[in-house]
Amino acid sequence: MTAGTTPRCTTARTSRIAAVAAIAVAGSLLLTACGDQTESGDKGKGGGTSAAPLADKLPQAIRDKGVIKVGSDIAYPPVEFKDGSGKTVGIDPDVADALGKQLGVKFEFENGTFDTLITGLRAKRYDLAMSAMTDTKDRQNGVDSETKKKVGEGVDFIDYFTAGVSIYTKKGDDKGIKTWADLCGKKLVVQRGTVSEDLAKAESKKCETGGKGKIALESFDNDLEAQTRLRAGGADAGSSDFPVAAYAVKTSGGGNDFQLVGEQVEAAPYGIAVAKGNDQLRDALKAALDAIVKNGEYKKIIAKWGVDAGAVTEAKINGGS
Repeated sequence: MTAGTTPRCTTARTSRIAAVAAIAVAGSLLLTACGDQTESGDKGKGGGTSAAPLADKLPQAIRDKGVIKVGSDIAYPPVEFKDGSGKTVGIDPDVADALGKQLGVKFEFENGTFDTLITGLRAKRYDLAMSAMTDTKDRQNGVDSETKKKVGEGVDFIDYFTAGVSIYTKKGDDKGIKTWADLCGKKLVVQRGTVSEDLAKAESKKCETGGKGKIALESFDNDLEAQTRLRAGGADAGSSDFPVAAYAVKTSGGGNDFQLVGEQVEAAPYGIAVAKGNDQLRDALKAALDAIVKNGEYKKIIAKWGVDAGAVTEAKINGGS
């Protein structure tokens, strides 16, 4: 999700990577995804797990509470969404669960609209944001991606996945769309505050400069609303991060609603966002991510969701451009 706070991605890379085609999403596997995070082992003060190997790296206040509050737009399958029982599942919750076992705390996901998550961090409603958020320099520096004006202190990212941005249309009706340039004069639906939205605005300016009709852009609070609009015939195409677009193509209408068109663009890292100045929490999360990469838990999670092509081999801080 990436704009001033951009999507899940943001202009500079429209998020995810082509080879990930394999992510044609193991739809059936998604249904068995891990649910809300649970703790294991002996509990210590605040409900944490005393046996956790990296617990002492966390700030004492979080160790005492035994909980890390996570801001997330929980309507972005397969990255994070509610299953049939209302449980939060997906790639992010599974990764968070594995990190929690290393750190001895429970990660509690709290739902919020994507474009308000960084604001929520600044207001200390959340300890971190984990929501398929693309790591970009603008977000790191607190700069609005469209106006390039300073809007906040920015955040630090712990990068944990790589993805690009895709375009999708109704199945069997691609309107001649194969690339972003083909969207001139067309109507596109996206999630507000995402890289897809940023890319569309930039492409629309190119369309006008080239004497073509601008892109009619309609932005929604979440990606599922954008999909609904396209499904009903209210747009020519939609755009979102590749894992999400591929999942929609695989599952919506039993695979009969949508199709991917063209190639992914601007592959970039997803990052766990932490407020500037919260270095101890940032570094603890990096250590925990490196630990689950090393012990194989990360690889199992990524493979379960069929997104192996986006896997990272090490945690990086602020690796986005």
